[in-house]
Amino acid sequence: MKQYKHTIVLLLSLVFIYSMLFYTFEGRTIFWYLYAFTLLIGIAISLLAGKFEDQLPTWQYLIFGIGYGTITYGFVKLGYFILPYLDSSAIKDINKFLEDYGPANIWHYLLLIFIIVVGEEMFWRGYVQQQIKRWASPVVAVFVTALLFSLSLAISGFMPGALAAIVASIIWGLLYEWKKSLPLIIVAHVVFVLLLFLILPIT
Repeated sequence: MKQYKHTIVLLLSLVFIYSMLFYTFEGRTIFWYLYAFTLLIGIAISLLAGKFEDQLPTWQYLIFGIGYGTITYGFVKLGYFILPYLDSSAIKDINKFLEDYGPANIWHYLLLIFIIVVGEEMFWRGYVQQQIKRWASPVVAVFVTALLFSLSLAISGFMPGALAAIVASIIWGLLYEWKKSLPLIIVAHVVFVLLLFLILPIT
């Protein structure tokens, strides 16, 4: 009965997140507010139904987070150089998406760092991935979660972003299973987005 309850909560949570994201990408004016709201609900679900691990001291998760955030950025940047050889319109699609939905002011960066990044990691890695481990091995759970996470971007039609989400999610998912530290993957994600959008923009 308890297993059944966990399954229902997980499925309803995914339906809610995907439904909200479908409307979130409908307009630029509402994107940042609705996306942040959606992930606030994701945080609440994770706190109520999930259980998080933090087995590293602060100095270790900061060092590992900076390192793996930089590595993730490196993979995505490499993909950015390779994509034009596979799809001639990929760079145009990336530029259009970033123009429409990329962070444009300090308010966007604050939402990105303190709500969106935290919410994505708590919900996808801290909650969904751990729930899937009830039926599958940790490695399988990582890859299934990566596909589910990428679908949240594929809803917008932004396929290069969905591919990048799979890569990043696999790295962070495996890192979470290895080091058992949610703050570590949050730091890695923050470092990644700061490199991607602010320090060394991909475009």
